[in-house]
Amino acid sequence: MNDSSWGAPPGTGQAGYWGATERGPVQGAAPAGPAYDAPEAQQTRPMPMVPDGPAYGGDQDDDDRGAARLSGPLFRERPPHARPYDTPHARPYEAAQQNPEPMPDAPQPAPQPQKKSAGRDLSAAIGVGVGLGVVIVASLFVVKAVFVGVIAVAVVVGLWELTKRLEERKAIKAPLVPLALGGAAMVVAGYVRGAEGAWVAMALTALAVLVWRMTEPPENYLKDVTAGVFAAFYVPFLATFVAMMLTADDGAWRVLTFLLLTVVSDTGAYAVGWRFGKHKLAPRISPGKTREGLLGAVSFAMVAGALCMEFLIDDGAWWQGLLLGLAVAASATLGDLGESMIKRDLGIKDMGTLLPGHGGIMDRLDSLLPTAPVVWLLLVLFVGSG
Repeated sequence: MNDSSWGAPPGTGQAGYWGATERGPVQGAAPAGPAYDAPEAQQTRPMPMVPDGPAYGGDQDDDDRGAARLSGPLFRERPPHARPYDTPHARPYEAAQQNPEPMPDAPQPAPQPQKKSAGRDLSAAIGVGVGLGVVIVASLFVVKAVFVGVIAVAVVVGLWELTKRLEERKAIKAPLVPLALGGAAMVVAGYVRGAEGAWVAMALTALAVLVWRMTEPPENYLKDVTAGVFAAFYVPFLATFVAMMLTADDGAWRVLTFLLLTVVSDTGAYAVGWRFGKHKLAPRISPGKTREGLLGAVSFAMVAGALCMEFLIDDGAWWQGLLLGLAVAASATLGDLGESMIKRDLGIKDMGTLLPGHGGIMDRLDSLLPTAPVVWLLLVLFVGSG
């Protein structure tokens, strides 16, 4: 397209683009251009001329010839040497969208300070925790065999939660029947026959998982049995060390020390981390855990360990309790991170919903399970197995 298609028709004497002629505005004709073709000029009403005024901020005429021209926010004169597309004001409808007047920002209300939340239903968590504590202590000091049954029930429920989540989230079918039967037998064998009985029961449970899975098609066999053997070791085998602690003469007090130190460690980490936590401990695994919380767990557990070894364990010493508390804080934190790793891989927040305010049984066993063999071993080293 050449320049003549954007100019005035010959003989009109038009001075500039969208401007007036030397003899005044032409009545009955519209300016030629992309929106007004010459053949249709007689059928189009003329564009009204709007005089310049301060209300529209029009430009002053440079040649002082007094010719009327279109002005205002929609019509601005372009330089004589510019082509229509060389200036942003060449198109009337586009000019209205350019350089809009800024609107004053509306006053925004000040953000309300958010109250720091603990992230759980504390009343339900405390109520459930107290109820579980009463059941455990009552069974522990009344009849030891009843407490062994409590361990076995917790193991079976934990295995059910774990295998159910594996099947739902990963399509892994770890056989629950041999795991549940073998897990309960493992706990009883550990209480009756000690470590030797626990290892034998563990081996037989793994063998039962391998055989049981053979009754189904071979697809995913290796994945399913691997998950089954892992579940057998992770839940019932580690729980067997609690039953083994119970066989000592002061076994009830040893188990109580183990439970108290683990609970105190978790409580110290939770309380200190919630109140003072700023530096993340393992953000990719558990974003809620902080280094300050870990220091709280270590401090609380060491103090509780010194008190327990001094007043609850026969022939125990306070300095042994300091070491025991430090070890419990480390193992409980690692156990909590380990289950957090499993839950992140599965894409879930809790293993179950059986315990209001806590989640599932496995969400309460996460720090207890890896701590059990640590406490059993240190107590045997410090005061013997009797």
